[in-house]
Amino acid sequence: MIPIPQYPKGADLLRDKVVVVTAAAGTGIGSAVARRSLEEGARVVLSDWHERRLGEKAEELTGLGEVHSIPCDVTKEEQIGALIDGARQRFGRIDVLINNAGLGGSRSIVDMTDEEWSRVLDVTLNGTFRATRAAVRAFLAQGGGGAIVNNASVIGWRAQAEQAHYAAAKAGVMALTRCAAVDVAPHGIRVNAVAPSLAMHPFLAKVTTEELLEELTAREVSGRAAEPWEVANVMVFLASDYASYLTGEVVSVSSQHA
Repeated sequence: MIPIPQYPKGADLLRDKVVVVTAAAGTGIGSAVARRSLEEGARVVLSDWHERRLGEKAEELTGLGEVHSIPCDVTKEEQIGALIDGARQRFGRIDVLINNAGLGGSRSIVDMTDEEWSRVLDVTLNGTFRATRAAVRAFLAQGGGGAIVNNASVIGWRAQAEQAHYAAAKAGVMALTRCAAVDVAPHGIRVNAVAPSLAMHPFLAKVTTEELLEELTAREVSGRAAEPWEVANVMVFLASDYASYLTGEVVSVSSQHA
């Protein structure tokens, strides 16, 4: 097993940028990228549908830099609009949107209901679309420029039992990333995505069987799951000016896409 590397020190990759992160109140990639953005010098707007956890996460991260929190359900267009407008009112502008919101679940296509299918697609794909559209409109109102980083998944490339809804949603996020990047490139706006496989955190361990976690871990050449901050590091890079010529790409943070 490849050991977990040392947690990185900040290098001001996002200094003075305003970063908005959806689904940032949990223990996974969203909160990790919010933390890493702060450590890289950004001002961060956290959002999540769960208001209590959102408040607790904002309080936890406050010592790292300027943090503001705005509740947001990405299935509600008006709430996404309020998130983007609220971020601009608080900090004067936004520079980066991290689309982290997603919803999974396990169900055979034989037994899957319309409601189960639609709910996963609405949060994971439609939510990413709604937030992307709102952020792009804000970027254009500011005169152009800006970066969007979407959270996709290797499951958008490969098959897995009982994951038709989630895989379809994540494949859609990948396609949305590529097409949106072409639409907005003339305005200096970049759109990229990461595709992680298994990023271990307490909530995932709680809702996933030990057998499935072992199976997914065995697929990784590193012999272990990623730490959420290892995925967040790639998202920070894509959001930063170091990735100024990179757009329309889906970067695999996993060994499962050769």
